[in-house]
Amino acid sequence: MATNLLHRHKVIERNVTLLGVLALVTVAIGGIVEIAPLFWIQSTVTRVEGVRPYTPLELAGRDIYVREGCYGCHSQMIRPFRDEVERYGHYSLAAESMYDHPFQWGSKRTGPDLARVGGRYSDEWHVQHLKDPRSVVPESIMPPYAFLADRDLDGKSMAAHLVALSRVGVPYTGDDIKQAAADFDAQATGEGDTAGLLKRYPKAQARDYDGNPGRVTEMDALVAYLQGLGSQVDFKAAEAQEQRQ
Repeated sequence: MATNLLHRHKVIERNVTLLGVLALVTVAIGGIVEIAPLFWIQSTVTRVEGVRPYTPLELAGRDIYVREGCYGCHSQMIRPFRDEVERYGHYSLAAESMYDHPFQWGSKRTGPDLARVGGRYSDEWHVQHLKDPRSVVPESIMPPYAFLADRDLDGKSMAAHLVALSRVGVPYTGDDIKQAAADFDAQATGEGDTAGLLKRYPKAQARDYDGNPGRVTEMDALVAYLQGLGSQVDFKAAEAQEQRQ
């Protein structure tokens, strides 16, 4: 029997056309097995309580983060390994990136992972670190971003940004879009309709971020974005939810 199977295998190996057809059939079967179930699954991501879309100010800060290429040195993806969890915090959940376009997982860590950086340092620390990295981390090779504190920023264009993201599935409501500019100013200054901001974006932090309350700058937006990273999810509740499922 073994000799017979070996003979058949040789026939397949020597016939290029037959080998190609059989390889195509095998790949097609594997593809169908992997892809077909997705047509009957409503979502491949388990929703986690606390995950929400970015506020207009956080979204503006994220745009600056992407513009400056911060993802090239900092990942936002904690793998479920003991050394990473002990250093950075709870491993990343798929739901945390569900509203990211594009996601900021990264592929290289010249600097530390930032998935849980929110609330770990003060606003003043972030501002000083961005202005002069080596003043707070002597061994840092990060370039300075002091110019962010000199660039004024307003939220007039954020409504259009929210509209664009809503078209690709981010659940911004009509009220979110209508109030985008007001929410931007309220979060950056701590003044205005902060109650409405918190209703639309739970756990949003409204205050002056860059230490200069007389103006709203790119520094305000970037620090607001960093301070929100990893601060929305109750991971003990998320783990309990996973166990129930």
